[in-house]
Amino acid sequence: MWYIGCDFHPSFQQVAFVNTEGGECGNIRLAHRDQAERFYRDLRGEQVLVGMEASGHSRWFEHFLSELGHTLWVGDPARIRATQPRKQKTDARDAAGILELLTTGRFEALRIWRPSAEDRDARQLVMHRHRLVQMRTRVKNQLKAVALNEGLVVRKPGLWSKKGQEQFHALPLAEWAGRRRADNLELLDELVKRSDPLDLAVLEQAQARPEAIRLMTHPGVGPITALAFVLTLGEAERFATSKQVASYLGLIPAEDSSGGHQRLGHITKQGNALLRGLLTEAAHVAATREPELQRCYRRLAMKKNRSIAAVAVARKLAIRLWWMWRRGWDYQQLCASSSHAK
Repeated sequence: MWYIGCDFHPSFQQVAFVNTEGGECGNIRLAHRDQAERFYRDLRGEQVLVGMEASGHSRWFEHFLSELGHTLWVGDPARIRATQPRKQKTDARDAAGILELLTTGRFEALRIWRPSAEDRDARQLVMHRHRLVQMRTRVKNQLKAVALNEGLVVRKPGLWSKKGQEQFHALPLAEWAGRRRADNLELLDELVKRSDPLDLAVLEQAQARPEAIRLMTHPGVGPITALAFVLTLGEAERFATSKQVASYLGLIPAEDSSGGHQRLGHITKQGNALLRGLLTEAAHVAATREPELQRCYRRLAMKKNRSIAAVAVARKLAIRLWWMWRRGWDYQQLCASSSHAK
């Protein structure tokens, strides 16, 4: 049995290895991808267990090990580092530390959940669509700035209406201001052409998942938020309580309490930033359509401010969606359950 502790970096990896049957051991640096691929290919047919911290830019490595039939365990970086109290930190020490956790059986408790290859690819769809929408928004803001600087009123029906576009195109501009307008209008058309099909793809993905369909019955939750929620959490049964869900999404306050004094700060913002943002956007809509969330938002907006109120509603919304998913409920069943509980 080969145990391999891998300290993964974008351009190389430091590996510490031991063969419990043949006695081979070592700690070497492997450049990506030639040296690393050669090293693992030489172990084809052997029993190989590789441990590494969760890391970016490692998708190709995971696919490669899967093709070779090697087993890969991915651990929580913070918990792995907590097992190494020494102040001296090097790549070789990190790899050796992971190897020690593997050989002593402690690494398994540090493993993190990993989504399927299909879900990971669907996440790419959601992220790609989100980035294009961000780019589209920036281009629109550029065009709006040009219009405002030239004194064009962009109130309702707005700059993007047919009348607003006619007025905007008719504006006499200087050479480079006109170039800015023309280039940004061309970019906007291209981004719209590329992002609209992604909206349809997200809708198809959401409609293919029964749990996402149920989540979309909640006011303010559309296919993008529902799909991102399902793909990020993966399985509702992973979480035993609603507090764990809120913590996983970074929607709970940071805490530094000691000596009987409780000190709460801003939300931790740990976890998936995209889903957290989508939940906050959905919270603004839900607060206008759902009576209970509307009362919560108004109360906190008056007591604190609107930003804190939106985050609090986002947390409540996330917990509701988790319960709907876990129980197999739609929004009407959730409301019926709440009324019976009262």
